[in-house]
Amino acid sequence: MAVGTGNLWRFPRIAAQNGGAAFLIPWFIFLFVWSLPLIIAEFGIGRGARRGVVGAFSSLIGGRFAWMGGFIAVTTVMILFYYSVVTGWALKYFLLSASGGLAGQAPAAYWDAYSSSIWQPIAFHLAAVGIGAAVILRGVVSGIERANRVLIPTLFVLLIVAVARSVTLPGADRGLEFLFNPDLSTLTNYRTWLEALTQSAWSTGAGWGMILTYATYMRKSDDVVLNATIIGFGDNSASLLAGMAVVPTAFAILSTEEAMTVMASSNYGLTFIWIPQLFERVPGGAIFLPLFFLALFSAALSSLIAMIELATRILIDGGMVRRRAVRLVAGAVAVCGIPSAVNVNILENQDWVWGIALMISGLFISIAATQYGQERFRDELVNVPGNDFNLGRVYSWILKYLVPAEFVAMFAWWMYQAATVYDPDGWWNPTHTFSVGTCLVQWGLALVLLISFNKRMARASVAGSAEAA
Repeated sequence: MAVGTGNLWRFPRIAAQNGGAAFLIPWFIFLFVWSLPLIIAEFGIGRGARRGVVGAFSSLIGGRFAWMGGFIAVTTVMILFYYSVVTGWALKYFLLSASGGLAGQAPAAYWDAYSSSIWQPIAFHLAAVGIGAAVILRGVVSGIERANRVLIPTLFVLLIVAVARSVTLPGADRGLEFLFNPDLSTLTNYRTWLEALTQSAWSTGAGWGMILTYATYMRKSDDVVLNATIIGFGDNSASLLAGMAVVPTAFAILSTEEAMTVMASSNYGLTFIWIPQLFERVPGGAIFLPLFFLALFSAALSSLIAMIELATRILIDGGMVRRRAVRLVAGAVAVCGIPSAVNVNILENQDWVWGIALMISGLFISIAATQYGQERFRDELVNVPGNDFNLGRVYSWILKYLVPAEFVAMFAWWMYQAATVYDPDGWWNPTHTFSVGTCLVQWGLALVLLISFNKRMARASVAGSAEAA
């Protein structure tokens, strides 16, 4: 679930836009003080409640908190609406490279033409949703587990191949220096810290509710702490490999000035532009290029599956059978993903709004654990018999005090800087792609609806059998 396009598509772009090596410092810090504590909490909540995100909040800490679980679900589903588009991009590039269609193409020009078209992105978005739904229909073991056992090992092997070639290109050392030799002055920029926190949450899945959803199927004896640690470090490793495959390639092909300009751009197609040029320089590149995009599609699909399962599980908790729930979710995603498929500006706006909303979702996870009783939560739902690693009181302190303090500091810093520095003239305007106003309007609408229907959601979330699958 965690290793997906957040690693291969998002991380190289976000890291490059926010100082390269300097970005890695807060990104690594937030793994320990934000992502890992929340991943552990999600495991505990999901396994303890044996329900999806709305039902888990309702059954563990009371029906009046159902709206918090609902907001987490809304955040993830809104990301799902454009994530399926990105998954479709990966599928398109796999089929194109496998058929030799990228040979002789100028990658940047081809990307611009494809991303600005209408029907192709829609078609591949729909195909991605259909494939994800087909896997979910087969259930947890037959569908999700079997697919990921093949998809993820393949991804790591191909990432290592890509890195081995990228770092040996002439001029790649400049890219490695940019990626690993930090300019500490960048750390004074609020966006470096904000993007580091958002990227850590976006990539690991912390605060999304997907880990909570998968945890409903865990064995009672599974080691939560060990699983969370493996997820965190495995995900960060995949991100670093992706960065080492993409960034040095750009520096090897372009001059330093050109590479820095490209890295600073808001180009969502960064991976789709530079990876084809990398494999043109690899012996057997005509074979490795489609394999890489197959791996990218596989990684995207594994996360897409988790998002569809999150929404599906909420409907199952309400008493709906899996087949009908999957069809309903897939139909909603198919329709609501079309705007992002036909307009990259809409996709960028949704990535901005709901990526930042992951901070709010993370706060709600910490509130749920604290409301349950932080010591009780740790002793009953995390430190279970059979664990190789148990957590002490420091973990409870992190959930109760540090995570909320991080949220307040980062959220307030973002609000102030976004309003006074980033977009001082239009910070209030909800029609601007990157503004405070667009976030507040969309979050506010979601919260008003969720709070208004809180009682109905709480009742519905526990109506079905907790064992339904």
